[in-house]
Amino acid sequence: MAAVDCAGKSLDLSHPCVMGIINVTPDSFSDGGDFLTPGSALIQARRMVEEGADIIDVGGESTRPGAMAVSQQQELDRVIPIISAISAEFPIPVSIDTTKAAVMREAVAAGAGFINDVMALRSPGAVDAARATGVPVCLMHMQGEPRSMQQDPCYQDVVTDVKAFFASRIEACLAGGISRDRLLLDPGFGFGKALEHNLDLLNNLSVFVDMGLPLLVGVSRKSMIGMILGGNPVRERLHGSIAAAVMAFERGASILRVHDVRPTVEALKVVAAVRDR
Repeated sequence: MAAVDCAGKSLDLSHPCVMGIINVTPDSFSDGGDFLTPGSALIQARRMVEEGADIIDVGGESTRPGAMAVSQQQELDRVIPIISAISAEFPIPVSIDTTKAAVMREAVAAGAGFINDVMALRSPGAVDAARATGVPVCLMHMQGEPRSMQQDPCYQDVVTDVKAFFASRIEACLAGGISRDRLLLDPGFGFGKALEHNLDLLNNLSVFVDMGLPLLVGVSRKSMIGMILGGNPVRERLHGSIAAAVMAFERGASILRVHDVRPTVEALKVVAAVRDR
């Protein structure tokens, strides 16, 4: 798949794409509270576009371990003004990070061209909503739900189990009228996984590439990076995050979801130049 049509805005997957993260939440693990107003979020979006972001991902409900759920209306109030502003100003696509069917519909109506769902369209009405919007959808694997997913993650074999989950969700989407060329996959690093599960998934991304759909990978600043580095706090995980992003790209990831756009863009340009040579 060379490009994805995001409601009229193209996402070119022939080169490594960087998705910039903007969480409009008070409690996200890394940038919670940083971009609560449309003004501050728009300034961050401008910075990310200038630094080379290919797509901006806007979320209004934290999915960090232990995070509290928010109401549909609260999520809409957080994300719709920001999606409208970003999509009106920039030529790159905007993604909505949500699990709620109504938020998917409203966000796309406001200008979003991509749905990023940590529940892989398992919430009530999500498949129908995604089909109706006509935009690409990223199906992420998560064991359990955000409030409890890290209590005791357990797998027979994490790579095999995640692959089986993807096969099931792809089948459900196809049965629900969503065409295969609109689907992307995300193994869900840190979502119901211990460190060894995350490392196994990263080392075996080719298994998911072989499923024939583009991969989105989000490892930026996550606890797995902190654990590997001996306990580095969230804001001191840049170098480890870039290393993981490079490895993910080399193993087949098409989109890297990150907090630190410019360093990731520059690192991936170097890797891509060597690969293309």
